[in-house]
Amino acid sequence: MKLLVVGASYRTAPVATLERLAVSPSGLDRTLGRLVAQPYVSEAVLVSTCNRVEVYAAVSGFHGGLGDICAILAEQAGCQPAALANHLYVHFDSAAVDHVFRVAAGLDSMVIGEAQILGQLRDAYHWASAADTAGRLLHELMQQALRVGKRAHSETGIDRAGQSVVTAALGLAAGHLDDDLTGRPALIVGAGAMGSLGVATLSRLGAGPLTVANRSTDRAVRLAESYGAGARPMAELAETLSTVDIVVAATASTEPVLTREVVAAAAADRDPGRGPLVLLDLAVPRDVGPGVAELPGVEVIDIDRMAALLADGPVAADAAAVERIVAGEVESFLSWLRGADVAPTVAALRGRADDVVTAELRRLAQRRPDLSDDQRAEVARTVHRVVQRLLHQPTVRVRQLAAEPGGDQYTALLRELFDLEVPQTSPVDTVPDITPPTGGER
Repeated sequence: MKLLVVGASYRTAPVATLERLAVSPSGLDRTLGRLVAQPYVSEAVLVSTCNRVEVYAAVSGFHGGLGDICAILAEQAGCQPAALANHLYVHFDSAAVDHVFRVAAGLDSMVIGEAQILGQLRDAYHWASAADTAGRLLHELMQQALRVGKRAHSETGIDRAGQSVVTAALGLAAGHLDDDLTGRPALIVGAGAMGSLGVATLSRLGAGPLTVANRSTDRAVRLAESYGAGARPMAELAETLSTVDIVVAATASTEPVLTREVVAAAAADRDPGRGPLVLLDLAVPRDVGPGVAELPGVEVIDIDRMAALLADGPVAADAAAVERIVAGEVESFLSWLRGADVAPTVAALRGRADDVVTAELRRLAQRRPDLSDDQRAEVARTVHRVVQRLLHQPTVRVRQLAAEPGGDQYTALLRELFDLEVPQTSPVDTVPDITPPTGGER
């Protein structure tokens, strides 16, 4: 089995495309099931956030696996695979490992170093495990990726520059509000992970009073009480909008919750002297409807705009240290993977030797029926001991060579020399599980 990553992110696709590709929690099981039902895909983990939709897969062939995954993504987006081609990136084997580790470390995020993606990777992994679509190869990959992400944040200072997407968005919002959010009334729409982070960040920045609106009023009340904020039902959204300067919208709704009509009515009721009504749309699909950005007195900052505004921002000084961590971990993982790949071949070689010894001992028994049981047992022990000693050094050495770059040629040579038939299984089927670590994007 080989590793394959196929995905789209804020770097390669507009929000409209990411919206079509996004998989809601209620649809994850179905999509994961569709992936592993494809001919070339045996394992799959699906990551779907506001900034990326990625499939991590174990495939039996590159082209077949790529075609299978692209077909499922196109089905999700409601278009032909060719329509997605310009928005997708593909990473195979070593490049796939490198990409997953970089994502876990926050190096591929819109805001370098943000830590939310690590939790989102963990959630995606756990979901795939529960759906039984993550096999031994992806278990190993994801467990190691989570460990790499934790190393990046614990051993470097990337968190200092790696602010959350919410923090970055509010920094952009402050630019429209005299560079100061202190005392600015704010509304948070959505009480999920991103909404909770919005409340916490706004509270830390001194904004207020804060109000939380959510479809589940009980959940909005619980979140609001944690930060001394107020809670309002979604039915009163239009009325609440007219009383605030900042809105953080981060729901899981499939339709816009801040429509042009609702926002226009709220903007008309606001005092122009307060400055614009700033809407931060951090949801995929978008929470802010079409045409809202064109309204007078309204500023909309969505994922597309954030990507453009943050593209030229400074990269954290500690990013270089994280790059070194990732590079070392990638090589370590690949070395292990190459070494593990030779195990089935070594097992097949030893099995072939056992078969030869068994056949020769059977032939000896037919030719020398006069040998006693003790004599036959002694001959068997001697022959087995000779064969094991002959095989020991070559098999130890081939494991060492296989762990080095280009080591797969030694495995292939061993199979060719001894005409070995090795089942095409994942190399990690031969090693024990590693306990996952305990323990951004939206």
